[in-house]
Amino acid sequence: MTKKKQHQPPWIAMIAIAIASALAVGAARAESVGEVDTVFKLIGPDHKIVVDAWDDPKVGGVTCYVSRAKTGGISGAIGLAEDKAEASIACRQVGPISFDKPLPGKEEVFSERQSILFKKLRVVRMVDKKRNTLVYLTYSDRVIEGSPKNSVTAVAVDRSTVIPTK
Repeated sequence: MTKKKQHQPPWIAMIAIAIASALAVGAARAESVGEVDTVFKLIGPDHKIVVDAWDDPKVGGVTCYVSRAKTGGISGAIGLAEDKAEASIACRQVGPISFDKPLPGKEEVFSERQSILFKKLRVVRMVDKKRNTLVYLTYSDRVIEGSPKNSVTAVAVDRSTVIPTK
């Protein structure tokens, strides 16, 4: 007697892939630096601007500071609010710059959910080889339509330390 092979529904595989990719990109964790209230809400938390620090996981000595809006109220308190697609970024050298391995020319280094399903704040690192500079871009995207609102910053690396690229 042969056993029938049980098949998993395709949505289980899609969820597993989504979780694995979120964990891979989300390996770097933000540290809260501070926040300011922008709108008072009678019920639930106030609307805020939050500032987080992210250490580049592949470049020692570089930290990025990202400020963004955080929606309050009841929907913000229970995680159903969609934050605005507005963010600002400033990356700085905070110690000796070092590289464990070569960097790709463009790579997403941070990602954070801004709504329950469809919207993410992303930070992408690009290498400007000609100027020996790391360029960081932040923007927000959606599954259907992203936002053209973005912010860019750059960290010049001393000429004696060549940025290794793939």
